[in-house]
Amino acid sequence: MLRTITCNELTKTNVWQEVTLCGWVSNRRDHGGIIFIDLRDRYGITQIVFDPEDDKQAWLEANDFRSEFVIQVTWKVRNRPEWQDNKNLKTWDIEVIIKKTNLLSKSKTPPFELDDFGDTANEEIRYKHRYIDLRRRKVLDNVKFRSKFLNFTRNWFVEKDFLEVQTPLFTVSSPEWARDYLIPSRLNPGKFYALPQAPQQYKQLLMVGWIDKYFQVAPCFRDEDPRADRHSCEFYQIDCEMSFVEQDDVFKVVESYIRDVVKWVSDKEIMWNFEIMSYDEALENYWSDKPDIRFGMKFVDLTDIFKNSWFSVFKNVCDTCWVIKAIKLEWQTMSRKDIDDLTQTAIKAWAKWLAYIIYDAVEWPRSPILKFFSDAELKEMEARMQPKTGDIIFFSANEFKRAVSVLSVVRLALRDKFNLADDKKLWFAWICDFPMFEQDAVTGKLDFSHNPFSMPHGWVEAFERQDLLNIKAVQYDLACNWYEILSGSIRNHDVESLVRAFGIVWRDKQEVVDKFGAMYEAFQYWVPPHGWFAIWMDRFMMILKDENNIREVYAFPKSGRAQDVMMNAPSFIDQSQLDELHIELKPIEL
Repeated sequence: MLRTITCNELTKTNVWQEVTLCGWVSNRRDHGGIIFIDLRDRYGITQIVFDPEDDKQAWLEANDFRSEFVIQVTWKVRNRPEWQDNKNLKTWDIEVIIKKTNLLSKSKTPPFELDDFGDTANEEIRYKHRYIDLRRRKVLDNVKFRSKFLNFTRNWFVEKDFLEVQTPLFTVSSPEWARDYLIPSRLNPGKFYALPQAPQQYKQLLMVGWIDKYFQVAPCFRDEDPRADRHSCEFYQIDCEMSFVEQDDVFKVVESYIRDVVKWVSDKEIMWNFEIMSYDEALENYWSDKPDIRFGMKFVDLTDIFKNSWFSVFKNVCDTCWVIKAIKLEWQTMSRKDIDDLTQTAIKAWAKWLAYIIYDAVEWPRSPILKFFSDAELKEMEARMQPKTGDIIFFSANEFKRAVSVLSVVRLALRDKFNLADDKKLWFAWICDFPMFEQDAVTGKLDFSHNPFSMPHGWVEAFERQDLLNIKAVQYDLACNWYEILSGSIRNHDVESLVRAFGIVWRDKQEVVDKFGAMYEAFQYWVPPHGWFAIWMDRFMMILKDENNIREVYAFPKSGRAQDVMMNAPSFIDQSQLDELHIELKPIEL
């Protein structure tokens, strides 16, 4: 062994013992001829003292050591003098006196700082030299956190009798959510595999085959544009499918797992019970299917109160498409400039103006719009909004979508300005009953709005309705602190009902057979009722680690331009490889 101990293992019990340690030079200091080196490894930092009176040769060698050199040292441990205590180090009360040193490898000067200032380095430079970036404690902590999270997750599901099944990565392309990544087949010229966007069909086929509780930490591949909460190329989900379950059964499993994993890996606090709301309620109250419920401020409908108002901003409420919504900001003070700035934010979101009423101790209430309200309107509005001293009410009036989208922008702007959302607390909300279909604004054709394999409420009979856009599916998402961290549904396990669903979106039976042939055949050999959920693992870890960018929870992330800048991928392929795959490239249009 090149080392007998690591940095975190060194304690006062090692005093006057001879030990050997290997690590990287974090920094080197020369104090009047005595050299101090902080040596670090994955486990921590140890201070080493090179004193020419103890060992002249080791001291001479230490003169040549520089940052990031890898060295091996053998020493005796001693207590550190009281006046030299450094309680920032785990080994603050001991230090080592060198007996022997060995330079294992030299290092060029790193392209960026490896301390806390490394965060200021350009992202692509850090990712290009990720092997160096991993030496930074913050980055390494995220890798260790991911390992702990994965280990707990696998053990938890296995203990609950879920079988971990690895599904294929080379599969068939199917019309699902995003663009596929395609792989040409050399042995089958002209044909392509697809990397799975999710183990969609395989996990349902497992239900046919008696594997009634499946899970997998599944890699998923989608050709989507990256964003702060969506990693490009590949991501991972905790993927589960269960037979003989209803929606409530799925919720119980998810909530139990989340409570346990948060307690195990994080110091965050889960607030209250998991709230449940319909998709329509989420839009009505927050204009979001992943609402941030940490700070209240639901939209309050005031349309009926002001339906006869002569206030010009509210006048079009006589149009049945128009609504008047309001939110209440509690216990905050806003200057005229603050309100003007917020008004500009609303205008950028396509509002014409932002009406408000301030309730303060000086003048109760005050607003330029009060003169337009009757006493009865004001009294009824206040009874519904329940304002107190220090509150401010903001209004939005327009057709429904415009009114609530503006108010949503205002609500989130107020959240950020006044730090209304506590990142140390986790608020969860189930969003249920998504529309089964949506209509293309250009073509007018229907398509699936969520997942094509979901069961509609009312099951087979639902597809006989005339108002197809009002069909609700047994589909659900889980929102956490303004992020969607889970999707799922109870499946439509009747093969003819599936064919009917695809027929509504202009895909005939033959296309179903061609695209989903294995499922179509398997479901004719009896398939149990079943449901699923997939936790967007990377996004959930991003929340637990207080990261603003999902890329920081990957050991080797893709850059914001969907590139692996360290490995130089994607890259051009030799013509001989293209010929072997029978692929001819078109000229690139610049």
